[in-house]
Amino acid sequence: MKLFTIIAALFMAISDIVICDFSKNTPYNWRVTNDDVMGGISTSSMKINSNNQGVFSGQVSTENNGGFAMTRLKTEIEISNKNKKVALYIKGDGKKYQFRIKSQRNKRYWYVQSFQTTMGEQKIELNLKDFYPSFRGYKLNKENFNANKIEEIAILIGNKKNENFKLEIKKILIE
Repeated sequence: MKLFTIIAALFMAISDIVICDFSKNTPYNWRVTNDDVMGGISTSSMKINSNNQGVFSGQVSTENNGGFAMTRLKTEIEISNKNKKVALYIKGDGKKYQFRIKSQRNKRYWYVQSFQTTMGEQKIELNLKDFYPSFRGYKLNKENFNANKIEEIAILIGNKKNENFKLEIKKILIE
């Protein structure tokens, strides 16, 4: 029985898809998009710290009709029906964020799911079927995510208030 448990665990690990794992020293081309694209003054960055973690940090400002900061990464991920969720291995700051996915880069809308962080390390699990379509903060009258690929991911903070933020990311997987 113990051998079966080990084999099952290995099989589960093999079926995981790594979106990013900062501990592997692999270069990732994260891009930042803040509310300055529409006149806001929020600022953010995505950098690698000395612990080999991605750090998305900055300051959200609601001035000039602003209020969000986002970092995004282009991907080429094929999903099988065994893959059911996104797993974020993070160290939070107690704030609420959104994880966003696009099945096609040229679509104007994202599939979105919010998550709440604690002040410590945590694993956040987000079911793929629960990502809902959204455009500029409005939920669209379309089906939830059900595609077999992900071409872009993003993390956004936009809690309708002025705040500093810092989200440390170890890795992001599709499980």
